[in-house]
Amino acid sequence: MACPICHADMDPKYRPFCSKRCADVDLARWLSGSYAVPSEEPLEEGDFPAPPDTDQTH
Repeated sequence: MACPICHADMDPKYRPFCSKRCADVDLARWLSGSYAVPSEEPLEEGDFPAPPDTDQTH
């Protein structure tokens, strides 16, 4: 089995990756939103938090 990031041989210690570096690259892609799990459900207004108040008048 090949590493899904760099296609080198998989290391059982970091399965399915070849190294900690490739595992970290994959994690960073998930955390940054590069990867996304598709959904069939429509978005609703309450799905996301409200943006922060940017009113500069105090």
